[in-house]
Amino acid sequence: MSPIDKKRQADFQIIAHWVQSGERVLDLGCGRGVLLEYLQQKKSIYGVGVDIDLDKILSCVKRDVPAYQGDIRSILATFPDDAFDRVIFSRTVEQLGDADTVLAEGLRVGRRVTVGFVNMGFWVNRVNAFFKGRRTVNEVYSKRWYESLPSNPFSVAEFEDYCDTRKIVIENKVYLSGDWRSECTAFPNLMAGYAIYDLSSID
Repeated sequence: MSPIDKKRQADFQIIAHWVQSGERVLDLGCGRGVLLEYLQQKKSIYGVGVDIDLDKILSCVKRDVPAYQGDIRSILATFPDDAFDRVIFSRTVEQLGDADTVLAEGLRVGRRVTVGFVNMGFWVNRVNAFFKGRRTVNEVYSKRWYESLPSNPFSVAEFEDYCDTRKIVIENKVYLSGDWRSECTAFPNLMAGYAIYDLSSID
């Protein structure tokens, strides 16, 4: 198991804790379908994935994970209100071209929305930017800027400001330290390497 896969175990467990047995779950930016496979095994969910990458969709099929290949925004528009109990954006929001609209659609389609992201405000990222004038390159950000997909990273503080502005209810949240295993209990905008939120909209 790769270092990054080991790190993902903690956020999988947190998400699984929030998911109820038998729920309908939509994973947007599902990648190879690993999270949905995990939730199928642990919580017997009905899961559907969406990803733009055809090779990743084929990996989902090999895992017996139903998945659509296509644009997240377009596919979301095909679902009625509350079609799913939970919509998951796991390391997906920062890759979206119109995150505000897509998150709103996620809250329309799902009764709850889970968002997980790497905290750009984490102290290591700040140190590298300040002293080296460079973005962090490590097991999380493993590719140089010219090899990476376009992204719009953000911090814990920025995301919570966004939720406040859009009147999105934060039902639960967990901050993980830089190892993505232990919980960060203080100064999360500075000390958390990863953040996971359980969201709902105001009825």
